[in-house]
Amino acid sequence: MMPLLALATLALLGDPAIPTGSARLDLDLDGTRLEVFTHKPRDWQGQRMLLVFHGVNRNADEYRDHAVVLAERFSMLVVAPRFDAERFPSRKYQRGGILEEDGTAAKPEDWTYAFVPKIARGIREREGRPQLAYWLIGHSAGGQFCMRMAAFQATGAERIVAANAGSALFPVRDAAFGYGFGGLPETLASDAILRGYLAAPLTLYLGTADDREDEWLDTSPPALRQGPGRLQRNRAAFEAARALAAEKGWAFAWSKVEAQDVGHDHERMFAHPSVEEALFGPRRAEGGAR
Repeated sequence: MMPLLALATLALLGDPAIPTGSARLDLDLDGTRLEVFTHKPRDWQGQRMLLVFHGVNRNADEYRDHAVVLAERFSMLVVAPRFDAERFPSRKYQRGGILEEDGTAAKPEDWTYAFVPKIARGIREREGRPQLAYWLIGHSAGGQFCMRMAAFQATGAERIVAANAGSALFPVRDAAFGYGFGGLPETLASDAILRGYLAAPLTLYLGTADDREDEWLDTSPPALRQGPGRLQRNRAAFEAARALAAEKGWAFAWSKVEAQDVGHDHERMFAHPSVEEALFGPRRAEGGAR
């Protein structure tokens, strides 16, 4: 376990930049305030930012702490927002808030997904770096958030990494939303949406030991139809997406990266050597930094 770093507390109301080291921020996003945890490496080069999405325990501070290894290894400004359970229950976090409680379509500006480009814009403004490139990574419930977001939200991210998602969004209409696109209005389940989903820069990042039931795993009938564990479910989703893209002649931009012998553990997933490929793709043959 990495020791907790000393925190600076900052309200992002007029402050010019994110402090070096680890900090807690209060970010105002068009009237909605989010608690955000950051880490800026001392030698940050100002070229990369990583937004990190927590699991069901809403422990964004721990996710930030465990993402420090990524910040330091890849010179990335880490930003980990907390989506509290009171305002963002599973309908609004894992499933992005695209549907209201009565099952009708929510306005796109009200989606939880819509906060992501706002967070990126807010940090870019404070840093004075309007072109700052950014990546997204979420684990477990955060992996579900990221995977489903790839289907509906233009994030502006270089890559969206969904790690060990407990259930997967298959590109099918014969499974209810969450597991597929069934029951969604046509505007959210059209061929154009499916085509855009398969063309999204999405990486399924999977621990090969995350292949069995635990206390957090979705064991509902539609989830179990996807497979007995997270590894099997996400492998199956990847193959279904690849097959559909080939059948339709659509672009397919997903990748699948596996961390050998890692279970349902975001700290180990972030520290594993394979995370580099998950974020940036295979290393070039000549080697060297990306």
